[in-house]
Amino acid sequence: MISNRIAAILAARGIHYGWLVAAATFLAMLATAGAMGSAGVLILPLEQEFGWSTAEISLAMAIRLMLFGLLGPFAAALMNYFGVRVVTATALAITASGIFLSLFMTEVWQLVALWGVVIGVGTGMTALVLGATVAVRWFDKRRGLIVGLMTASNATGQLVFLPLLASVTEAVGWRSALTVVIAALAAVLTLVLLVMRDRPADVGLPPFGGTAIVPAPPRGALSSLVTAPLRALRTASRVPVFWVLFLTFFVCGFSTNGLIQTHWIALCGDYGMAAVTAAGMLAVVGLFDMAGTIGSGWLSDRFDNRWLLFWFYGLRGLSLIFLPFSDFSFYALSLFAVVYGLDWVATVPPTVKLSAENFGPELAAIVFGWIFTGHQLGAASAAFLAGLARSTFDTYLPALVGAGGLCILAALLILTVDRKPAGRLVPAG
Repeated sequence: MISNRIAAILAARGIHYGWLVAAATFLAMLATAGAMGSAGVLILPLEQEFGWSTAEISLAMAIRLMLFGLLGPFAAALMNYFGVRVVTATALAITASGIFLSLFMTEVWQLVALWGVVIGVGTGMTALVLGATVAVRWFDKRRGLIVGLMTASNATGQLVFLPLLASVTEAVGWRSALTVVIAALAAVLTLVLLVMRDRPADVGLPPFGGTAIVPAPPRGALSSLVTAPLRALRTASRVPVFWVLFLTFFVCGFSTNGLIQTHWIALCGDYGMAAVTAAGMLAVVGLFDMAGTIGSGWLSDRFDNRWLLFWFYGLRGLSLIFLPFSDFSFYALSLFAVVYGLDWVATVPPTVKLSAENFGPELAAIVFGWIFTGHQLGAASAAFLAGLARSTFDTYLPALVGAGGLCILAALLILTVDRKPAGRLVPAG
């Protein structure tokens, strides 16, 4: 296979093949992030062309975000059974197909079916678990760096795609903008099929930093793999700290992906800002998010993660409450972009650390998958409720102030977690 030849060429130059797999994974997650983020440029054009309300359009976006989260805990089971390469390629193909078919939609139910269900399933088959799976399988060393880079790919997806998509939409229409996303997904799909492999043993290598080639474990029954997340949820749900992390991450999704990422361009349009300018400002948020996420990972190894989350949620809440009462000037939006951007995904590393401390290494990954489901349920709620608020009151003010208030409550709630959990709180298995 071509991957074996490439692995040999890279090995001769002292480069582990895992870095190429990581690059392909980063691009796959970046492309799906671009697909997820492209929904934000659709609201105003769809309202103008079809007369659909913001609430109707937001319903489709809410379903997409909900499925993105609900499928996360089961994505690892699919990857264990069918392989990372097959699942990733299938996810990219489903997402691209859903976007392609949406070029021809004329009814709102088609928007819900395609942007809600099809694209929700396609993006949900990868989610954050793809980066974590690749990091664990291919890297014994630099694993934290890989996870951080994969997490930051969401911000990079916004940074790369949104200003371009907004510019194309304004110049030649939303269908042409979505064609750009389809082309990017197709290009990444080709790369995944060519270079991605399930495990280092597939190309005769140990993991990066390891010394022994690790064979693939026996593939269990699909039914057992699929029910494993449900068993983990049943166990974790008996522990109060799970619900604290679940609810605070619900607020995290409510105040980021569902609200700002989905409705930002429409929000700025209400204040007379061009879509391209608004997308550029959101890209600035994404740029500061990358810095905030990397910095949060560094801080989470050195400070009390409860207090880190207290400040992250608190500052995010204050920035959201400040936004609708600002004059949307360059200076006001720049201040918002810095404060809010640094907090966007900065909550992930401390939440992962608290999950590991409270649930142990055996269950931490699956439990965090369910906590991430809470994140996406919050995002779905905000996507719909913010659209409903705009349709009902002609303003996003209630959604922004409400999200800010929830962030402040989350900042207080996270302090109820014990500073030093008494060992692993739930048994393995």
